[in-house]
Amino acid sequence: MTENIDHQEVNKFAELADEWWNKNGDFKPLHVINPLRANYIKEKLDLESKSILDVGCGGGLLTEALYDSGANVTGIDAAGPGIEVAKIHASKGNKKINYFEQTAEELLNKNSELFDVVTCLEVLEHVPDPKSLVKTCIQLLKPNGHLFLSTINRNPRSWITAIVGAEYIFNLLPKGTHEFDKFIKPSELASYVRSGNANLLETKGMFYNPITHKANLNNDLGVNYLMHAKKI
Repeated sequence: MTENIDHQEVNKFAELADEWWNKNGDFKPLHVINPLRANYIKEKLDLESKSILDVGCGGGLLTEALYDSGANVTGIDAAGPGIEVAKIHASKGNKKINYFEQTAEELLNKNSELFDVVTCLEVLEHVPDPKSLVKTCIQLLKPNGHLFLSTINRNPRSWITAIVGAEYIFNLLPKGTHEFDKFIKPSELASYVRSGNANLLETKGMFYNPITHKANLNNDLGVNYLMHAKKI
């Protein structure tokens, strides 16, 4: 199987590993939207005792939020330093989360249909083959399991907002965090979900205000958006 990793992307996030839990650092926007993402998932499902896989978990922001909802959570990421940060932070909080430095494809090679829920948030725009990753995530789900995805739309507005605005004007993210060509239209992601043998249940827009640092979900899919799907 061809490796679905962009090593430049992995190295980029590895270098930022120590910043993961700094609420006012390079990942401040993630800290703002994280409760929004976690609450969206919790509103859709009762997570108590559910087995959840967080793909591309980074330093564990979403992973820990899902754990706090009573789930049995596993976090995987190709960037080893981020995984080490996640392990240390979970240990300090006495949270029993399984963290592994590996890709979803490597995990699938060992077993399929392992999890009730798979999350892959703010990851798809950083891999060479997002369609393949979506399919892998679905294969890792038990029958009728739930998939949650989020990424960035590809259009002039998202280029201005997510790259020019976030990285260069407001300095919300390190320069070079995103590449416009890797952004994914909702129609494209919906087709990846369907071809991976899952039903798309809902798509919601996610708005982040760079002035007030507040975020909310809405029906505007112009820039950031979330998808909820269910395996057939």
